[in-house]
Amino acid sequence: QVELVESGGGLVQAGGSLRLSCAASGSILSINTMGWYRQAPGKQRELVAAITREGNTNSADSVKGRFTISRDNAKNTVYLQMNSLKPEDTAVYYCNADVLTFLKSVRTYWGQGTQVTVSS
Repeated sequence: QVELVESGGGLVQAGGSLRLSCAASGSILSINTMGWYRQAPGKQRELVAAITREGNTNSADSVKGRFTISRDNAKNTVYLQMNSLKPEDTAVYYCNADVLTFLKSVRTYWGQGTQVTVSS
């Protein structure tokens, strides 16, 4: 079993910053891609940013230049540094991870989500 636990969400004023963390634990042999998604009320879940084990990243155009994704492979943890936050960034943020388990199977796991609210 694998568990992803997010932290770092909260309420911030427009222009402010937050740092999200997501730690994976359990029967993990290795983790391939890790990512952050978000879902605003009434909208579909969308990719915010993703990072491979080697450190290659991609991100949504809406967050380029403001958000930075990073990871610590030794800690099985992914981070999302969010700067210059805007009210439209308000959403529940979810992390996910493509995990190779000790059973030698690859499966995608999701965290429980953390609320980010940006006030104008």
